[in-house]
Amino acid sequence: KPDVTFTDTSGRPFSLATGMRKPITLVVFVYTNCPDICPTVLADLASALRRSEPAVRTQTEVLVITTDPERDTPAVLRAYLDRFDPSFVGLTGPLPDVKKAADTLGVPLEAGHPLPSGGYEVGHGAQVIAFGPDGNAHLVWLPGTPVGDIRHDLSALAELG
Repeated sequence: KPDVTFTDTSGRPFSLATGMRKPITLVVFVYTNCPDICPTVLADLASALRRSEPAVRTQTEVLVITTDPERDTPAVLRAYLDRFDPSFVGLTGPLPDVKKAADTLGVPLEAGHPLPSGGYEVGHGAQVIAFGPDGNAHLVWLPGTPVGDIRHDLSALAELG
């Protein structure tokens, strides 16, 4: 687990190394201005959790780290995540800390690319890393992983505990 402390959307510090509170923790990097893959990945996670047994859901925490801390303030990130699942934990911090966490987890992250409209988009991996009850990363789901597969894998992770 990356030894990085972020700020959650409530303004409290959250350590990735020691702050994971539930036996199953899913970590994903997104940004709220993402035009395509980020909302799809979050919607798939929310759907898999809704379809999971209550015992699996209560054991699972989703940590969403913004790759665009300049625009994704805690309030912006919270409002965005609430559209998918209010239990998702939004995390933000200085971009060097985001890059450190991403590098540690093997998630590519590039600086913003200018758009003709004057804005920018952030290049990053949108894989979801699943940590199990032993604190180790057991699975990586790539964008497009079927919701049923995610649901199945969550149940299998819950059985490890």
